[in-house]
Amino acid sequence: MSAPEPLQSIRRGLEDTQQQYEADSDDERPLGGYVALGAVYATGVAAFATSVRRRGVPVPERPKPGDLALMAVATHKMSRLLTKDAVTSPIRAPFTRFEEPTGASEVKEEAREGPVRHAVGELLTCPFCLDVWVATAIGAGLIAAPRATRWVTAVLASVAASDALHFAYDKLKDA
Repeated sequence: MSAPEPLQSIRRGLEDTQQQYEADSDDERPLGGYVALGAVYATGVAAFATSVRRRGVPVPERPKPGDLALMAVATHKMSRLLTKDAVTSPIRAPFTRFEEPTGASEVKEEAREGPVRHAVGELLTCPFCLDVWVATAIGAGLIAAPRATRWVTAVLASVAASDALHFAYDKLKDA
């Protein structure tokens, strides 16, 4: 059974857009995978917002400065942990291929083939890309479970500070 004509028309239009987008490049861009990831992100945010509204959870007008600082450092650390750390490679393995170690317990990986696999692989190997997802989750946590979220972000901030001290110690030792 084939898809209804309007859906086939949309699919053809998306395929044409992808071909035009890639026409001037040798690099394949998985636009369909990116659309799927965007839909997952938007659905998650919408579901959370709907839940907060239905439950009448108060939402602060803006984050407190201390929370913002913790969010920034924790987002950085969690993004690096999920995208680069050697011990989290099993999470990324279905979507990536190992390339090489890059030092400080980090690895370089490449996204696997396939539109969704490639898009997820890019997300899971790029700390800058994953930052939005992590920051959104932390922000949601500060609304839904502020005490627990502050505790977790404090732990992540402490680990990030410890990492910086390790690097500083190594620099001083080598000087």
